[in-house]
Amino acid sequence: MGVGGSSIYRVRSFEKEGYLRLRCGVCGAYFWSRVPRDNCNDAPCADYTFFNLRIGSGPLSVREVRDRFLRFFEERGHKVVKPYPVVARWRDDLYLTIASIVVFQPHVTSGLVPPPANPLVIAQPSIRLEDIDSVGYTFGRHLTNFIMGGHHAFNYPDKYVYFTHETVEYAREFFTRVIGVPEDELVFKESWWEGGGNAGPCFEVAVGGLEVATLVFMMYESMPDGTYREIPLKIVDTGYGIERIAWLTQKTPTAFHAIYGGLLSDYHRLLGVEEPPEDVLRVSVKYVGRLNPKDEALYARLKREVSAELGLGVEELGSILDRVIKVYALLDHVKTASLMLSDGVVPSNSGEGYLARLVLRRIFRLLTQLGFDLGEAYVLFDKQIRFWGDMYEQLRGREGYVEDVLRHEVGKYLEVLGRAPSLVRKYLRRGASGLSLDELIELYDSHGVPPEVVAEVGRREGVEVVVPGDFYNRLAAKHSRAPARKVEERVKVPAEVVEAVRGLSPTRQLFHEDPYLREFTSRVVKVVGEYVVLEETAFYPEGGGQEADTGYLFFGGSAYRVVDTQKVGGVILHRVEGPLPAEAAGSVVRGVIDWERRYKLMRHHTATHVILGVARKVLGPHVWQAGAEKSESGARLDITHYKPLSDEEVRAIEDLANKVVLEGREVRTYFMPKYEAEERYGFVLYEGGVVLEPVIRVVEIEGLDAEACFGTHLRNTREVGALKIVRTEKIADGVVRLEYVAGTQVSEYARLLEGKIRVAEGLLGGDLTLRLQSLIKEVQDLRSRVSALRKYYVKELVKLIESSVERVGGLRVSVIYLDVVDSDALRDVLKEMSERYEDLVLVVLTPRGGGGLDVEVSEGSRASEAVPASRLLSGLASLVGGRGGGGARHATGYLAVGDVGRVRELVLKLVGGS
Repeated sequence: MGVGGSSIYRVRSFEKEGYLRLRCGVCGAYFWSRVPRDNCNDAPCADYTFFNLRIGSGPLSVREVRDRFLRFFEERGHKVVKPYPVVARWRDDLYLTIASIVVFQPHVTSGLVPPPANPLVIAQPSIRLEDIDSVGYTFGRHLTNFIMGGHHAFNYPDKYVYFTHETVEYAREFFTRVIGVPEDELVFKESWWEGGGNAGPCFEVAVGGLEVATLVFMMYESMPDGTYREIPLKIVDTGYGIERIAWLTQKTPTAFHAIYGGLLSDYHRLLGVEEPPEDVLRVSVKYVGRLNPKDEALYARLKREVSAELGLGVEELGSILDRVIKVYALLDHVKTASLMLSDGVVPSNSGEGYLARLVLRRIFRLLTQLGFDLGEAYVLFDKQIRFWGDMYEQLRGREGYVEDVLRHEVGKYLEVLGRAPSLVRKYLRRGASGLSLDELIELYDSHGVPPEVVAEVGRREGVEVVVPGDFYNRLAAKHSRAPARKVEERVKVPAEVVEAVRGLSPTRQLFHEDPYLREFTSRVVKVVGEYVVLEETAFYPEGGGQEADTGYLFFGGSAYRVVDTQKVGGVILHRVEGPLPAEAAGSVVRGVIDWERRYKLMRHHTATHVILGVARKVLGPHVWQAGAEKSESGARLDITHYKPLSDEEVRAIEDLANKVVLEGREVRTYFMPKYEAEERYGFVLYEGGVVLEPVIRVVEIEGLDAEACFGTHLRNTREVGALKIVRTEKIADGVVRLEYVAGTQVSEYARLLEGKIRVAEGLLGGDLTLRLQSLIKEVQDLRSRVSALRKYYVKELVKLIESSVERVGGLRVSVIYLDVVDSDALRDVLKEMSERYEDLVLVVLTPRGGGGLDVEVSEGSRASEAVPASRLLSGLASLVGGRGGGGARHATGYLAVGDVGRVRELVLKLVGGS
């Protein structure tokens, strides 16, 4: 925090307006105020006192605060930028838009791309889940979704816009003149900010205990070793809390009253939670500024102090607050989930899908605790969509998708709850001291079991499971960023070759200028072992899921086969078999690509864009490319979707795709400025990956699809010829794969199927359809006979067990030997007998291939207490050799002896000795 020094905090406005630099007696931070005070005027160092202030603007809604904020800065030369989605599609390192600066990181902040305007202002809907456990408890100080009002200025070495002095003056003017805050109540606390790889000093602006804005002066890059490196750009990054400012002006008992208005009463009514008396909230909120919900002791103290002031019992107050807090959390979480789903997030176990599911399952848990039917959960979402639809345009028209996903997720959640007890008991058996945090996280991440459910099962089993108060905060922080990809994962060229071509001029890309160019001549720039660099090339380097071109380079009367083409930065390398002699550098070579292979790749690449565009039309705009691969023999496309595709959906995609092919739509390829392309096409541009360039290459299929794409494409969809989807499958939670062929590969696929049919008909001895019908009938008859025989087998097996029972020490002991085993029937019998007779010890022996006996021990509940199955089996194995394992009621293993009589004697002895 010492980086930059304290001089950065000394701005002209403070000197001009008579501000004093003071130090907070609670947190120790320095701050600026026009009047002497003991603390920094920000919670938790100060209680909320803004309720007692006279705010000149009068009550303002969230929309009114947003509009005043934008207008204030627009009038002062800032261009208003349209808000971006809450899902950060333009970034490959971050899943959600957590602040307005995220819109401009890293492409603008690193200097790669100029900003869309300078200066600019934006009211950016943001989602930040790292404080999700705190939502509700602090009456609105913490929210998972909020509008961040950001005005930004990007100061380049050769262009100064404004920095600290102007930023502070803008804040002072906005709060005192537009909002009407008495200036003596305005405090600027010195602090430090880091995020998205950048850092810098900042001011936190507080009024009456409430932080309402942060003014960041971004000057550094955060390095992996914890140090900072100064960056050429000096960036103004501000975050005004639009919802908090609305709360400040309305002075309602909680921020939820100010943000949600009448929707709050609707939620109380729908959830069956009575609205608390206003005096309970008014008194409670005075203390809430100090509250950290992770500190249960502090929360208990708050309830004691509030109950004493109100004259209510602590338990009565606790009951009121606990239910009200759940209503507040649901208001926030449902809006957050609605925004995420409406921006196309598909709940899953990874990426933004993981975060969406985390929020949804918090919602389901809260609803269950309030006794609300999860099957009716959509009514809460519908209320939010109707309430916010005019402010968040992405909410409109997505109701059907939100409802369908919600129904699907509720079903999955209930399945998890059904599996939870047995799964948790399995974990509890690992140790006697409860579960560790890592085990709780594993149960949630790998199995979806919420920690509260784990704790409930633990209580029933007599084991205390401690759930950290910030459990979901930790999960959100852990999963908020995409894992960093190592450079070597992206570059398939030896490091020494990469180093050798560093600094070379970019290769002219003839494959972009004319993707139909089959041969060319070029001068050799450099030869590095088996790699050749040319001035220009028609060979396409592997990228974007499209395989690399192959072909030949001709030099000095010899042909050198190109077996791979790769791109390092702007330099394209051709790996040749030979290799090309080093003296070839500076000479002219002729290149010929394998055109038949290239054309198949082009067909499959254009076909992929067709399939993706059609899938979005058939399934919905939530469909997003999760991966793709194009080869000469076929292609695959992985898309985000919340359930497997039905036959009807596959048929609809295939039919519409072939219609697009036959229509002969033009495929246009051109370069566009980044912001112009985003404005025209939206963020579907980045389906194939993020592009951090000021100008991007757009491939557009007329009226269907437009993507930033590096690959080679056809001129017209008619050249695709035909499309056939050959397979679909769910490859991961929330991801569906489509495999397909195009052009001549369709007939190749048809011939392959014909060959398989002929082989099958040869094996079946006739027409495939007719013979299958006959075989199906035969199988059904056989199943009927097997079922009848199994019933007889079970009946006889029960008789055998009951007839072989011997009484030993108050227990029934039965040891039987079976030559022939029906595993399914045996499992059913073992379960039935151990439940019918609580005192039964049943040992089943069967012959083991290679000698010895397989053994299965099953016991009733009372017998398992006297001589657990696993202990009995271990005892047998120790006496005759063998091994096994299991639990108290059931164990399996093998014994090294084949003498059934001896085993029976040992079982009776071990049971009797227990």
